[in-house]
Formats: sequence, C-alpha cells, structure tokens
Amino acid sequence: MKDGGVPSGDRRVRRTRAALARALLELAEERDLSRISVSDVAERAGVSRTAFYDHYRDVHELAEIACTAMIDDLIGFLPASGPDPEGEGPETLAAFFASLAGHAGLYRGLLGPRGSAHVADHVRRRLAAAVRDRLRRDAAGPPEASHDVLAAFVAGALIGVAADWLQRECPQSPGRMADLTWPLLSALDPGGRGDAGVPA
Repeated sequence: MKDGGVPSGDRRVRRTRAALARALLELAEERDLSRISVSDVAERAGVSRTAFYDHYRDVHELAEIACTAMIDDLIGFLPASGPDPEGEGPETLAAFFASLAGHAGLYRGLLGPRGSAHVADHVRRRLAAAVRDRLRRDAAGPPEASHDVLAAFVAGALIGVAADWLQRECPQSPGRMADLTWPLLSALDPGGRGDAGVPA
C-alpha cells in the first residue's frame, strides 16, 4: 500500500475506469454509439476485453457513467426558477446549448436515433430530478403534487429540443436557440404568477 495509504488495487481500478471512459468519449466523437463495441473501447484504452467486463456490463453502462459529470455540468447551465428581472434566463440557456455544441458529436451519438435509449433515459431522469429539487426549494413554486409532472415536462422538452438541434447539425447558434426556447420555457409558470422563469 502506497500513495497516502490508497491500496494499489484501488489505484488500478481508478486508472482502468478513467482510461475506459476517455476511450469511449473519444470514440463517440468519431462514430455513432451504436457502432462502438466493447473491443473498440478496450483497444483504445489499452486494456483487455476481460478488463472491460471486470468493470462494466456493456458499452451503454460505461456511457452512462462516463457522461454523468458532463450531464451535471449541463444542468448547472440551466436558468433557475422564478422571475427573471435581470434577463439572465436566455444567457444561461445559451450557455447550456453552447456546452452541447462543444461536444456535439458525443451528444449526437448518445441522444440520437442510433444512440442509447438507456443513456437518453438517464439524462432525462437526472434533469427531471434537478428540476424537482429546485421546485421544492422554491417557496413560490407549485404544490408538491405537481412537482413530478412539471419536472418531467421540462426535462422532456429540453432533451427533445436539444436532441433535434444536434441531429440537424446545430443549424442555429446557441444564442439563437436560447432566444427560440426561452419564451416557451418561461411560459411554464410554476407559481401561477405569469412571470416565472424556467424551473431547472
């Protein structure tokens, strides 16, 4: 045992998983996720197929885990709920689309028609959970019973718009996408006031 008491086996596990995650993200920029095999990932990572299966069931499970941090970053870009007197909603929504565009090949592969339904559902569930959490923290938000419905609606809408934009090779700029999307999302008034922002 070295390196501050961290068992060498744990370090090897972390290194292997990091290498597999990097390999998958690189490959997803080059081709559709459906065309990436376990052998492809293992070869790119410099490990054996056996080593891959020591950690993951299949490519889809690895994709879900590898993209968790990136998904959290995307969620962090979304506007907060409530009124938007400073007009920051469109700007933060533009940052969300810009982050997608920065990894367009990856997200297109994961969320597109030949991608992974498992990963797409994972993205939707994480986004809906973030929406729900913010609604519960918002004193002016809707009754508790409506949290799940509104959260699912917002998550589904954002993922649908993002996936369509990515599949069409991002024909509008992130800023233009924010301008088009913000009025639709801001109309979802969580407090019944008519002036609320996106509950994200």
